[in-house]
Amino acid sequence: MSKKIYVGNMNYATTEDSLRELFGQFGVVDSVAVIMDRATGRAKGFGFVEMDSDEAAMAAIGKLDGQDFEGRKLRVNEAQEKPRDSDPRRY
Repeated sequence: MSKKIYVGNMNYATTEDSLRELFGQFGVVDSVAVIMDRATGRAKGFGFVEMDSDEAAMAAIGKLDGQDFEGRKLRVNEAQEKPRDSDPRRY
């Protein structure tokens, strides 16, 4: 079962390929998403990585949280499900 990881405080120039390479040291990476601002098309400074196993995900979280990557100290932890509002017009 795959585990989703939140990666914050990223350099705005970080790419999906560089994240895949970084997390690939700990196991198989299923998917990578760098979150982009719709209005500007620029990265927002955070993203998500899905790893194929809980063990690989926990190893990556343990080693990479607080580590310097591309000039920024990453914040890496298990992703939390965002509650979905029943009324999408609210925002």
